[in-house]
Amino acid sequence: MQKKLSVLVATCALVGLSACSMLPSASDETKNWSAEKLYAEAREEMAGGHYEAAIKLFQRLETNYPFGTYAAQSQMEIAYAYYKSQDQAEALAAVERFIKLHPNHPQVDYMYYLRGLINFNDQLGFFSFIYEQDPTERDPRATREAFTAFKVLVDKFPNSKYAPDSIARMSYLINAMAQYEVHVASYYYRRGAYLAALNRAQEALANYSDAPAREEALFIMMRSYDKLGQPLLRDDTQRVFTMNYPNSRFLNPNASREAPWWKFWAKSGPKPSPKDAVE
Repeated sequence: MQKKLSVLVATCALVGLSACSMLPSASDETKNWSAEKLYAEAREEMAGGHYEAAIKLFQRLETNYPFGTYAAQSQMEIAYAYYKSQDQAEALAAVERFIKLHPNHPQVDYMYYLRGLINFNDQLGFFSFIYEQDPTERDPRATREAFTAFKVLVDKFPNSKYAPDSIARMSYLINAMAQYEVHVASYYYRRGAYLAALNRAQEALANYSDAPAREEALFIMMRSYDKLGQPLLRDDTQRVFTMNYPNSRFLNPNASREAPWWKFWAKSGPKPSPKDAVE
């Protein structure tokens, strides 16, 4: 009985394999496409927001036609598609790969710029305007990385068409880093760690003297000196504070408040796609 069962199982397996071999294999319709057709189809998928499909076509294009303009353009498009699909890790990997392979490419400045944009928009929640949260209340790692990326672009390509926007974003990021320091100082103050609050506020003033956060940093310093029993330093700080911010909201809770400085980027800031080098 055991032997008959084994024979039956083996027979069924052979029949199954035979049936599978009779089925038509799936064909790759892009196999014989020209570079022009692959590129056009990939761009059409990009235009429709189908980034995963676009990436596959660009990868096929790079594989089938590894030399020439189309290959380099596909690599840029892949990085941009990952950026648009909010896949930060893959987008950064694609950017770094392009820069390594094409350090002298005429559009390599765009890739440095894209690296900054990827970090700038790291985790939509970080720079979220939907939830009305000041982004500087979060971990500043992405802020520092974005600043560094834009600075590299500006230093290496000062005449790049992406330099002006990068400089504007760097200014924004400096403000963000300053405000983060003030958030930490405020945190320490609320918990009674007045010396720590004072030191953090002083650090914000020393490193980011022109940032909007300077106002709150001075106010925290003034209150910390008061709590630490140093009236002379408190009064000196208060004189500087009132001279520079006579209508400060920190002195007058009923004073009208402007929109938070960090909200302006919700309305502007270009996020261009790669220039089409093959047109």
